Amino acid sequence: MRAIPTSKWTKVLLFLLCLVPLFDLAWLGFQSVRHPELAGGLGANPIEYITHDTGNWTLRFILITLTVTPLRALLNEPQLIRFRRMLGLFAFFYGFLHLMTWMWLDKFFDPRAMLDDILKRRFITAGLTGFLLMVPLAITSTAGWVRRLGYKRWQLIHRLIYFTGAAGVIHYYWLVKSDIRLPVMYAVLLSILLLYRAVVAIVKKGGKKPGASSGPGAGPRVPNEAKISGPVVPGVANTAT
Repeated sequence: MRAIPTSKWTKVLLFLLCLVPLFDLAWLGFQSVRHPELAGGLGANPIEYITHDTGNWTLRFILITLTVTPLRALLNEPQLIRFRRMLGLFAFFYGFLHLMTWMWLDKFFDPRAMLDDILKRRFITAGLTGFLLMVPLAITSTAGWVRRLGYKRWQLIHRLIYFTGAAGVIHYYWLVKSDIRLPVMYAVLLSILLLYRAVVAIVKKGGKKPGASSGPGAGPRVPNEAKISGPVVPGVANTAT
């Protein structure tokens, strides 16, 4: 059982599973083009379907990424950290598809139309904010950036994922007009994941011995991720908590 998280094939399988939503969307699009007379496919409004689907998967991957930390603690399986970077980058990938659907298929890259949407529709503003917060996380998702920034500074930057998740939930909540069950469910899950991190941080702070990590010969702090898999395993949501 312990060999499963460390196997390279597990990571390959996870990568393929993360692409399933994209393949599903492509298949539905193919059906809509080939058999427009039949029910199914992307529905009567393909742009709306693609927008909602990619947006949903962006939020799901953000939540899945944030779940890795508590899950590895509950299962006592530190090797799960190997998958966090990939999951975080897939959150960015589907967020990018979500944004491109709006910019390209909906607004045809018209700057004035996009600006009007941002100013008039608050859910667009919230969603765009969430995506922009993901950009520095994706850019600095390599081990090289950890070395350039220093682990503590890099870790602080990657805590932006919490604000990305919050912006995404707000974006979805403001978007829907009547049935708010799904955005509320995402909000509850995000709240639980953030509460877990807050509790862990408080416990760690309360149990830390003064001067335990300082003094002659103490050296720089080595992140647990680096001990597990060589270079630090960075990612869109790769925080230490």
